Parts: sequence; structure tokens; C-alpha cells
Amino acid sequence: MTAVPLYLTHVPDEDMDRGDGDLVSEFIETYCRVTEDSFAASAGDRIKLRDWQKDIVRGVYARRPDGRRKHRRCLIGLPRKNAKSTLVSGFALHGLLMGGPGSQVYSLACDKDQAKIVFTTAKRMTAMDEQLTKHIQPYRDMLEVPATGSVYKALSSEAFSKEGLNPSMAVYDELHAAPNDELYQVITSAFGARRDPLLVAITTAGVKSDSTGQDSICYRLYQYGLKCASGEVDDPSFFFCWYGAPEDCNPALPETWEKSNPGFNDLLDPEDFASLYAQAEANGTIADFRTKRLNQWVSSSQAWLPHGAWNACYDPAFDFLIPPRGVVLGFDGSRNQDSTALVAVTVEERPRLKLLGLWEKPADRSTDWHVPRAEVMDMIRDCCRRWPVREVAMDEYLWVGEGETLLEEGIPVESFPQTASRMSPATQRFYEAVTMRRIRHDGDPRLARHLDNCRLKIDSRGVRVTKEHSTSQRKVDAAVAAIIGLDRAGWWNSEDAPGTFQGVPIDQIKFVY
Repeated sequence: MTAVPLYLTHVPDEDMDRGDGDLVSEFIETYCRVTEDSFAASAGDRIKLRDWQKDIVRGVYARRPDGRRKHRRCLIGLPRKNAKSTLVSGFALHGLLMGGPGSQVYSLACDKDQAKIVFTTAKRMTAMDEQLTKHIQPYRDMLEVPATGSVYKALSSEAFSKEGLNPSMAVYDELHAAPNDELYQVITSAFGARRDPLLVAITTAGVKSDSTGQDSICYRLYQYGLKCASGEVDDPSFFFCWYGAPEDCNPALPETWEKSNPGFNDLLDPEDFASLYAQAEANGTIADFRTKRLNQWVSSSQAWLPHGAWNACYDPAFDFLIPPRGVVLGFDGSRNQDSTALVAVTVEERPRLKLLGLWEKPADRSTDWHVPRAEVMDMIRDCCRRWPVREVAMDEYLWVGEGETLLEEGIPVESFPQTASRMSPATQRFYEAVTMRRIRHDGDPRLARHLDNCRLKIDSRGVRVTKEHSTSQRKVDAAVAAIIGLDRAGWWNSEDAPGTFQGVPIDQIKFVY
């Protein structure tokens, strides 16, 4: 099995043919050497690029019909140990020697040690090759080509003296670890004076947020790359190539490892993979294995639900026939900044969950947005007209008036405050129902997203879900509504629940949606 990119932006063959990719590959194979012994080669051997690496190089260095570089920004995703640093070290040396007089090349990373990995590799390559040594003067923190005045340095996010740079090329190693956007923005904003600037970010996946709690620059570029690869966004200047495992894969299977890693059984030892997975399973660090070895994004190293558990409850033949015992509506409401969600849960042995409504502030709106309360109330009323709704389970905080109105209209409302005493057991029941596949859902991506955003809050009062922090833009309201709805649906399916609904014995109700 040969690994192919999971996602790849389209680059016309003619643009790659007129580009510099073949020349760059030839440069790397001619002048760059392996700097450390590895599974694939010994230190001192000339680098032999694989076909998949040459394909990446051809894509990165494509040119438009007018001769200009097609791409200014590139994001390349590879799992660990697929020779990322070796490849971009070759890029940096080519940019230093072949970028024209006065070229400025930079290695970028989250901290000084990481930034020096690529720089040090390039420096060692220089020392190991007689031709490179003739043209490049090495210093402690810089490589210089005296004949052209071109320089190559390492920069990190820890350094704050980056203004005034005039980069012609930058290689950003492990962009996922960037603590914030600053270094990336400084470099890209400084590209304006160059005719054909190029930034190549090469990375594994990681957690989705940075030190500010917002989506990291790497994850945002990954999302942007998905849109470019799918054709949703037309940006010919952005190149995106991502190797990794699909979300629904089984991380325990060797086929998954091979499919995710283009260097599997070549640059990477399959026996090492088996050992790493066994350790991850024993230590409870599967999330780390997924990010580093399968190149999959995770929301946090402490995500709530086990990977794949929610997807395993997806029912491709899902329908929403209402059972005789009826349905519970789980509701979590907000006023403006947070979202508002309404989830229906059937009252039966293996409940079905369906997200009925989700009201979220649009990304382009500021604080003037408010939840359309009348629309939310109308949806609740409509559900109660069509279905035998046992109750609307809701935390009435911020919605006290609406709850009272529903009660006055004869709609059963169950107050469900999000206190530790209520949410801790409800959270545990939901977790068990998901992991034991005792529920079904229709695969709604919005509900999946909110569940994926959940974190665990653990204290002396118990365990319950929460957001990463109070200002996080990753909402969890649909997940909370589902937890509340499932908890109350479970009670209505228990022996404690009444045997009638609106005066009619349960076994006599004949009602389907």
C-alpha cells in the first residue's frame, strides 16, 4: 500500500513542468547528505528523495505562465519521522545559494531549540559537502554566502526583534506548536518587497488551540487548506499537502499506519510503530499517537470522549420514529455570545438523538448579535404539537421568562440547572451510553463539533463537561443539551416514570413522526 496525500490542492501539470521543482530536487540529491544514522540511511550518504517527496517539491516550486512563482505560502503535513526537517533543510540551502543576491532565508519555530533543528541540519549538510563548504561561510547562528551577501538564520517565537526583516524565503518547522500568530504574521507581512517570496510550513498535527485559547495559526491554515483543496476557496497562491489518517480509521491497524505515513517501511520501521502503539494504549496516550504518528488533529490532550466513540454510534439508517414512550427535548440557552441548542432524545432502551436547532453567532458578527428567542420558542412549540414531548428539560438561567411562558401554555418544563449535583451523573451516563454504543444519532456534524469541544472539569464535586475556558469560541451548548436530554429520557424510560402520558396508558399510544 502506497500512502497518498489525504488532502492536496490542485496544481496543473504545466505549472509544475515550468517550475523549479526538478532543479530543487536535483540540488538536494547532489549536495545534501544524511546527517544522522537512521532506519533508511547512514550518516554521510547522499540524500535520495523518494517519489512522493519529489511530488511535494514540484508542487511547492511550481510557476505560473508569466514565470512568477505560483505559491507564496505552503502548508505540508507529515507524521513524525517522515524526514520533514531533512527536506526543508534542503529547501533552505537552495534558497540561500540559488535565491539571488541578498537573499534572506529564515528557519522559524516555536522556540529557539526547535528553530535550530532545521538550521543545524543545514549547517551540518554544509560541512559534509565540499562544494557547499566552498561557497557558504558558517557562523554560530548564521550561514552566509559572501559572494552574494545572502544569509540564513534561525528565528523563534521567543525572540521579539523581528521587525525590519526582508525575507526571501522562510521555512517554519512544526507550525502546530506556535504559541501565537506573531512570528508567522511578521514574516508574511515582510514579504512585500520581494518578487517571489516563499514560506514553507511543515508540521505534524497537534491540538487545535494555541496559548491564547483560540484556534492556532496552524489549525486555521489547515482549515483554509481544506477549503482550497475542495474548491470552496480559490487561492492559487496557497499550496496544501497533508498526509494522515482519515478520522474514521482504526489507529490500531498496521494498514492505517502505512496509509498515513509515506515513509512507512522505508524511512520508518514498522516494528517501531507496533511498539509505540502498544505503549500508547497501555499509557492512555492514544491521542498523542494519533497526532504524532497518524497526523490527526485533536481538540485537546484531555478530550472528553474517546476518539471514534461518537462516530461508532452513527446509524446510517437513522430515522426519527417516535416510540410510544415519547421524546424529551434537551435545551441549553444563551443570550448572545454563546450558542443555543435544542436536542431531541427518544425515550427507549437505545435512544436516538437528533439536533433540532442550533443558533450560533455568525463568524462575521460582533457583539450586536442576539439569539432569536422567538424562533427558538416557536420550534419548541412546534415539536410539542407534533410529538408526545414528555418534557422540555432546560437550564432556565437566562431563560426564566420563556420557561414560565411554556408552562403557562401547558408545555411540560423540567428545570435542569447545570449544577455539579445534576451535571456530574448526567455526564457519566452520557459517556457510558456513547462508549457502550447504547445510543444512535444521524451524524450531524454540528453536534459532533460541540461534543469534540468538550473538556472535563474535575473537582471535589465530581466530573462534568465544560469549555476549554470562559472566553473560548469553541462552543459546547449542543453537547450540554444532548447530555441533559439523554439524562431525562433515561428517567422517563425507568420504572420511576409514570405509566401514562396525558392520561393515556403508554401501551395504547400510537404516535410516530
